[in-house]
Amino acid sequence: MRILIALGGNALLRRGEPMTMQHQIANIRRAALQIARLADGNQLIVAHGNGPQVGLLALQAAAVGGAASAAPLDVLDAESEGMIGYLLEQELANTLPAQRHVATLLTRVEVNARDPAFQHPTKPIGPVYTQADVQRLTPGNDWTFAPDGNGLRRVVASPQPQRIMALQPIEWLLEHDVVVIAAGGGGIPVAVSADGRTRHGIEAVIDKDLCSALLATDVSADLLLIATDVDAVYADWHMSTEQVLTEVSVAMLREMSFPAGTMGPKVRAACDFVARTGKRAVIGSLDRIEAMVAGTAGTQITR
Repeated sequence: MRILIALGGNALLRRGEPMTMQHQIANIRRAALQIARLADGNQLIVAHGNGPQVGLLALQAAAVGGAASAAPLDVLDAESEGMIGYLLEQELANTLPAQRHVATLLTRVEVNARDPAFQHPTKPIGPVYTQADVQRLTPGNDWTFAPDGNGLRRVVASPQPQRIMALQPIEWLLEHDVVVIAAGGGGIPVAVSADGRTRHGIEAVIDKDLCSALLATDVSADLLLIATDVDAVYADWHMSTEQVLTEVSVAMLREMSFPAGTMGPKVRAACDFVARTGKRAVIGSLDRIEAMVAGTAGTQITR
């Protein structure tokens, strides 16, 4: 079976944890141990989020050199994709048999420079701030913030991924039984120039789940597995009518409403993949990864 595993940024850096390298490595090691359970007999592609990490890189850059000298988001996307990819590759290589190779690919993803998302930033990145933190950070930074739980997070543009570039190397590696880490953080957003001849990086962070669904479709994956820090999708989350969804159709999910910055993109990505391919998608906890593949855990989404 060809499986695309999409690891949420909060599965790699849990909500409420200090954003230290030690915590990230511990969580990545835990993720690698779970992913390795699926390696026998399956072709694996691993994508991952980068929201906490890319936001921290932007914060560090602004603190050191100020807003004027900070690297643009596409460069920070590449930096975080390389960092997390390296750590995942290292831990997977330590866990898998020596003959099973792992490769990390920096992945450019084409977006439309006129996507309405550039006028309405929604993608949360970085840590959760207090109101006092925001007031301290705002001078000199043209940043937008939105509520996140009891605090605030920076939000940036998240355009729709249009095309995964360099699919052939991914296909070649999969055919040679290499575990491929690709499209990390939703990939590096690039746009086509006005004359259509060149591409250039653009300030955005593509949603990892939507990009994962596109990549899973393009490589003809049999299953899209979205691993996060909750055990399943819930209707009426945190309400008295809360209900876990175990098996659900695309049509039913599309009639429901989910938070835009958290579960919403995951549900949309799963529905997109299933609608395009007729294959199965599942959303659930990384700790139940084998059961999710078996169809006995998480939210199983079919036509």
